[in-house]
Amino acid sequence: MIRRKRLTLPSVAVALAFFCVGSLAARPVVGVPSAPASRGSSKSWVQDDSLILHPPKDLALQYEGERKAQALTAYVEALDLQENGESEKALEAFEKVLNVDPGEIDLATRVAFLLTGQGDYPRAIDILKDAVKAQPKDPEPYLQLAYIYAKYLKKMGPAIRYAKQAVNLAPAVIDGYQRLCEVQLTAGDGKAALQTLDRAAKVDTNDPSFWTRLGKLYLALLAQNTATPKPEELTKVNKVFRKALSLAPGDASVMKDAADYFAATQQVKDAIPLYLRVLELQPNDTGAREKLATGFLATNQRGKAIQMLQEIIQQHPDQYQSYQLLGKVLEEDGDALLREKKLEQAKAEFGKAAASYEQSLLINSAQPESYLHLAELYLTRLRRNDRAVALLQDARRNFPNSSQIAYLLAVALREAQQFQKSVTTFAEALHEAEAQGGEIVNGRFFFEYGAAAERAGLYEKATELFKKSIQLDPGEAAEAYNYLGFMWADQGRNLDEAESYIKKALAADPENGAYLDSLGWLDFRRGNYEQALAELLNAAHNLKEDDPTVFDHIGDTYEKLQQLPQALEYWQRALAIDPTNKKLADKIVRYKKEPAQPEPSGTPAPK
Repeated sequence: MIRRKRLTLPSVAVALAFFCVGSLAARPVVGVPSAPASRGSSKSWVQDDSLILHPPKDLALQYEGERKAQALTAYVEALDLQENGESEKALEAFEKVLNVDPGEIDLATRVAFLLTGQGDYPRAIDILKDAVKAQPKDPEPYLQLAYIYAKYLKKMGPAIRYAKQAVNLAPAVIDGYQRLCEVQLTAGDGKAALQTLDRAAKVDTNDPSFWTRLGKLYLALLAQNTATPKPEELTKVNKVFRKALSLAPGDASVMKDAADYFAATQQVKDAIPLYLRVLELQPNDTGAREKLATGFLATNQRGKAIQMLQEIIQQHPDQYQSYQLLGKVLEEDGDALLREKKLEQAKAEFGKAAASYEQSLLINSAQPESYLHLAELYLTRLRRNDRAVALLQDARRNFPNSSQIAYLLAVALREAQQFQKSVTTFAEALHEAEAQGGEIVNGRFFFEYGAAAERAGLYEKATELFKKSIQLDPGEAAEAYNYLGFMWADQGRNLDEAESYIKKALAADPENGAYLDSLGWLDFRRGNYEQALAELLNAAHNLKEDDPTVFDHIGDTYEKLQQLPQALEYWQRALAIDPTNKKLADKIVRYKKEPAQPEPSGTPAPK
C-alpha cells in the first residue's frame, strides 16, 4: 500500500541546490575583479595580448582595487575551507566578500545557507534582507527567506509573503510557485496551494521543465488529498504533461517524467508508448526498460514483459532487481495456470520463478524479505520443504536477529517433518519476538506453533498453544478450533468437545474442505462410517486443491464399508500427491496382497 505522505518542505541542501546554480567559482563575482593592478599609476595597466588572446573584461581594477582583490582572495580561500568541511572559517571568509558587495545574490544565499546550518537564523535573515535591498528584483533571496520562516521559525505569514514576492518577480519560473505551494501546505491550506498551481498553469512559457515540475507538484498535491485522483483532476494534470511533451518532442527526460506520471496514475496505456520512445533514444536505459516491463504487466502483456526483462538481464546480468521482477511475472503466470487446473505447467512456472529469485539473492543477499518470499514459494507452491529449510537457515545466519525469519524457519522445519527442531525454533522465534516488541506474536503465530507441537507428539502443549491462539484472536480462530477438534478426534478422546470446536470452525466457514474433513473423521472415530463417507466426499469436493490426508481418510472409510477397490483408489490418489508417505505405501501394498477384513460397524478403528 502506498501511504499518502504530507508534502513537506525540502531540506536546506535541496533548497540551496537551485539557488547556487552557476557556482561563484565558475564566473566572476559582481564587482570583484579577477586580477590586481598597480595602485597610484596614471596609466592603465596594459595586458600582453600575446599571452592571453581573450582578456576578461573586469581584469583591471577600477575602484578600490586592493580591497576587492582581497575579497577575491578571501572568496577562493572560503571555497577551499568549505570543501574541507571547515564551515565556521569558510563562513568568516565568505562574509569578508559580502562586506565588499552585499548584493551578490549567489554569495548571500551561500552564506545564509551556512548560517542556517548553524541555527543562526537571525543573521541569515539579515544577510538575505540586505541582498533584497541591493537586488530587489532577484527572486532567490525571497525564496530562501520564505523557506527559513516556514521551516525553522514556523512563521507562515512572512513565509507566504516572501514566496508570493518571488512569484511576482519571476512569474515564468516554477521555483516561486513550488515554494509558495509548499509553504501553504505546511500552513495547512491545501486549497490555497491548489490555487497557486492553477495560477502557474496559466503561465505562458515554452520551458518544458516548467510544465513537468508543475505536473509533479499537482500529482503530489492530489496524492495528499485523496488516494485516487478524480477523473477531472487527472484531466487537468494530463494537459500539463502533454504541454511539456509538445514543447520537447525529442527530449527523453521529459518523456520519462511524463511516462512515470501516467504509470503512477494507472494510465499505463499512455505510459507504454513513451517508455518505448525513450528506449529508442536511450537503448541502455535500464530503468525505462523495467518500467516498461511493469507497464506490460499492468496491461496483461506478460509475454512482452518477460521478453523485456530477459533483455535487461542479458545486458545487465549483475542487477538483482531485474531477476526479482522476472520472478514476480513468472510466479503470477504460475498462479494463473493453477487457477486453470494446469498443475504441471503451473509447477514449471513456479520453478522458473524460484530460479530467478535465487539468482537475485546470489547477487544481493542483503534482502531479508526476498528470503522470506522465496521460502514461502518453496513451501506452498513447489513443496520443496528441504530447500526452504536450507534457504532460511542461510537467511538466519545473515540476519540472526530476525524473528520473522526464525518464525518461517520453524514452519519450514515442521513441513520438512523435523518436528523437534521445529518446536525448538518456534521457542527461539517467540523469545526473540518478545524481546523486540512482539510484532509477530499473535494468534497466527501460536496456531503454527501448536501445529508443530502436535506433529511432534506434544499434545498437551499443542492444546495450550491452540487455546492461546483462540484467546488472542477469537474472530480469526476457525483454524485453531478445527485443528484442536481434529487432534482430539484423531486421538479418539474429548469427542464431544472436539465436535463443538469443529462446528465452531464450520460456522465461520461452512464450505471449508478441511473443516468438513475433520467432521467426517470425527464420525469415522465414532464408527458412523456411512455418515463419515458422505462428509468426507463433500470435503474433497470443496477443497481448492487435492489433499492427501482427505483422500487417505476416504480410503480408510471405504475400507470400513468393505468397498476395497474404492479404498485402494483413494489411497493411491493420496500417495500420488504425497509419494514420500511410507504409511500410505505400506497400506496399499498390504491390502493388495491380503485385503483386510472389516471390523464390525460402529467400532472405532485403531490409530
